[in-house]
Amino acid sequence: MDAAPEDILYQQLAESLATPIRAGTFTRGERLPSVRELAGRRRVSIGTVLQAYRVLEDARLIEARPRSGYFVAARPASLPEPETSNPPPDSLAVDVSSMAARVMHLAHDPNYISFGAACPGAELFSEERVRRAISRAVQRHRSTLCQYTTGYGDEGLRRAIARHAVGMGCQIDPSDIVVTNSCLESITLCLRAVTKPGDIVALESPTLFAFLEILENLHLRALEIPTHPRTGFSLEALQLAFETQPIKAVLAVPTLSNPIGSSMTVGDRHGLAKLVAKYGVPLVEDVIYNDFALHDDHRRAVRSFDTTGHVMICGSFSKTVAPGLRLGWVDAGRWGDKLVRMKESTSGSQTTVVERALADLLAQPGLEAGFRQLRSTVAARLDEARELIAKHFPAGTRVTHPPGGFILWIELPHSVDSLELAQACLAENIVVAPGKMFSVTDNFSHCVRLGFGARWDDTHRDAVRRIGELAGSFA
Repeated sequence: MDAAPEDILYQQLAESLATPIRAGTFTRGERLPSVRELAGRRRVSIGTVLQAYRVLEDARLIEARPRSGYFVAARPASLPEPETSNPPPDSLAVDVSSMAARVMHLAHDPNYISFGAACPGAELFSEERVRRAISRAVQRHRSTLCQYTTGYGDEGLRRAIARHAVGMGCQIDPSDIVVTNSCLESITLCLRAVTKPGDIVALESPTLFAFLEILENLHLRALEIPTHPRTGFSLEALQLAFETQPIKAVLAVPTLSNPIGSSMTVGDRHGLAKLVAKYGVPLVEDVIYNDFALHDDHRRAVRSFDTTGHVMICGSFSKTVAPGLRLGWVDAGRWGDKLVRMKESTSGSQTTVVERALADLLAQPGLEAGFRQLRSTVAARLDEARELIAKHFPAGTRVTHPPGGFILWIELPHSVDSLELAQACLAENIVVAPGKMFSVTDNFSHCVRLGFGARWDDTHRDAVRRIGELAGSFA
């Protein structure tokens, strides 16, 4: 992710053009400014413009026409997106762990072509950069390798996390941050701090299967809230739930929720913070995907609007900086002291050398440029995958259009049972995640989640086509 100033400029320029093209501001076939014209307008070199246009060509967003210039590439007619979910009004017990465990096990089996996991592939990151950070940490802090560590986490890492949170609009005191083993541990600790077995937790519908597993393990009940695939949680439905159900916590991913990729508007984020404060209900906010958001507004955390300490913010850099350094973090607001006691009595502290390595990576000047490159790369993948879905999946298919990230949620015709489809795919060594994994209801039995964070080559493109053909055989 190390980058020279010229690299940063062309990536910034490419992203500033890619966003309006994907949003439809520039229409297909529209001529873009000439290289010389854009260089003068943006006060950059001709080489910078050429590099930016090359990135957009690679992403299949623009095309060069001999002796004519650059034009917005023709795009296939987009499929409609799924409708707002309609879960039952009552909370339900949770039982999804066995299905999820099988999918995740096969998703990491090299003998399978996997779209089942929501994990970025190693090729998206600089292994050498991470190795150097680990080596420096071992060299500078080798004495800690033989020491038993205690406390909230390395002070330098907590300061780095607090600085990073400024980009989400949050002013967090480093002393309030607790470093954890993962974002999921952070979320688990938050829920343990504010609930007891049998309590009701409100969450998106559909939602991440790992959240349902946490609820299952803590013997909590899930109340799914209607969720729009583009704008997320229905605040009206959540308020009605507050008024009619004894909700003890809300669990949400306001930015690029998994599996549908919804991102709440800034107004709704503010409204959510006010709503949980009004009813005195803690909100556990997962910000793990915020750095994948293509738009600045979607990177702003609900926590930035919190004035009462009801928002417990949880994050990690395992999706964006170094997947192998599985550290998380949390600021639990008014429940901070209770969470610390729970952390100390369960997993204790992490390894200082790993914490220092992550702090090193977060402090490097190429970090933001790396985020931009990561966003651009996966956005191009999703564009290409969506084209394949439009061409090869059965009539009536709907697909999400998330503003970032590397996940697509596909709603197939109701005649398609996604469990049967998943089994048919497995017979051909292809892994998909059936919709049943993401809800305690049967509402999504005709849906699948496809993750495009891992390797993307012709074998995977052919596999997407094959998934569509198999789905068509069930339609």
